[in-house]
Amino acid sequence: MNRSSFSETNDYMASFIKLLLAEDDEIFSQLINDVLAPEGYHLTSFRDGVSAWEHLQQHSDYDLVLLDYKMPEMDGMTLLSNIKSDSQLSALPIVMVTAVGDVDSIRRGLDLGAYYYLTKPIQSDVLLSVVNSAVQHNQQVQELVETVRQIQRPLAYMKEGSFQFKSYSEAKLLSSYLAQTCPSPESAAMGLQELLLNAVEHGNLAISYEEKTNFMKAGTLVSEIERRSRLPAYRDRYVEIILKRENNSLQFTITDQGSGFQWDSYLEFSPERALDVHGRGIAMSRMMSFDKLEYLG
Repeated sequence: MNRSSFSETNDYMASFIKLLLAEDDEIFSQLINDVLAPEGYHLTSFRDGVSAWEHLQQHSDYDLVLLDYKMPEMDGMTLLSNIKSDSQLSALPIVMVTAVGDVDSIRRGLDLGAYYYLTKPIQSDVLLSVVNSAVQHNQQVQELVETVRQIQRPLAYMKEGSFQFKSYSEAKLLSSYLAQTCPSPESAAMGLQELLLNAVEHGNLAISYEEKTNFMKAGTLVSEIERRSRLPAYRDRYVEIILKRENNSLQFTITDQGSGFQWDSYLEFSPERALDVHGRGIAMSRMMSFDKLEYLG
């Protein structure tokens, strides 16, 4: 079984996407706006963490939050912690944009729930790529949550079942469906989708971490997935997920037909991959969706 992620495409981009920036450097704030505004992003800026926090408590309809670490009144880490502790705001993706780039600070930011951690100086293309990826992920999560809410819950009574699938679209549909067996369907759906997409993408289709990075940068990940799915070496491969309920526990076992990978380095957020636009699926699933996540080799 391999790591997970989402395909990259700019088709999801709306003409008006709301971002909040907490940054005390006015010049740097303007630079960020100059990069993002032409791409359809609307940026609301604050010079300190307190003002940003007070505003967020009254206006929770943002697609992404960008935070500096060192700010007056309330620093970025405190604001990050506040956001992730608030039930109305916790799902917001947070990108730390800061000059504080030591390993301990990066690890702390990721542990608190930051989606990405960018260190200054920042290249325009890197900033845009990270923001695009984070916003896309957030929109996909919101769509998934809405799908989960609309599906009835007859699966909640299932004792045991086995399902097989091959494609990306089947993985997404099945993750929404099987999440209905869980006490918290919305959070379970996110984790299941991450892992089922991983099984297709990195498992059965053998897309490596480095290849995924390059495909995402080139905007060709979706077309590559479709191309490999038609190749004789991969077209007959399938993923199996087995659901089993015992007493007060619910277990999902996911098996793909790939060659496996070094999974142990992906169970935690890694500072070494903080600048990558993917590679967080397993850690996010373990932290946010399940009581336990175990790889069996």
